[in-house]
Amino acid sequence: MTTNTSTRRSQQERTRATTGALVAAARELFIDEGFTATSLDAICARAKVTRGAFYHHFSNKEHIFREVYAADQKELAAAVRQAFQAQPDPWDGMFAGCRALLEASLEPAVRRITLLEAPGALGWSAMRDIQAGCKDQMRRGLAIAVEAGCISERPLDPATSLLYGGICESALDIARATDQRAALDDSLAELRRVLAGVSGRSTAGCAHKEPSGPAVPGLPDHR
Repeated sequence: MTTNTSTRRSQQERTRATTGALVAAARELFIDEGFTATSLDAICARAKVTRGAFYHHFSNKEHIFREVYAADQKELAAAVRQAFQAQPDPWDGMFAGCRALLEASLEPAVRRITLLEAPGALGWSAMRDIQAGCKDQMRRGLAIAVEAGCISERPLDPATSLLYGGICESALDIARATDQRAALDDSLAELRRVLAGVSGRSTAGCAHKEPSGPAVPGLPDHR
């Protein structure tokens, strides 16, 4: 029994090591060369595995790109969640989370994999499926903001789609801009106006707070 368990664990460890090496190698090549120019032979050579080992874990180049993209999306979601939770007020957290997502557009690796290569490699339908977790995270943030009194109650699905879709388009604009920092600053300024409008205020801030005052006591911990 112990031998069988050890054997299975050893096999699982080898599988994780092989797939991890392949995904890491593929990510590096997709960033350096792009999806189209990257060959399976190059991925295998960099990962130091055989072509047969590749096909044991992945069906084709699109399959491994999907894994690379999904892993990057998880990291982006974690960064957004951390930014949201770092703010004591949920509506401030909403802006912070959106800002974190837009600022990621300045990172070369994120820009290449997530914003430039993924549309051609996966197509919009597959991208949306993988991004579903990030979109749902925004919906939960809006729900927390409603519960805390930051914004008035409303149907969350259309609000989520409008905000999330706008953020994703802005990220693409920033990634493709000649002056990316200026594009980010302009997008963040407009985001403040949009969120102020959603909260029913003429200036940025939460509907339940004075413009320069503290948050209302007793707000639930959204973290």
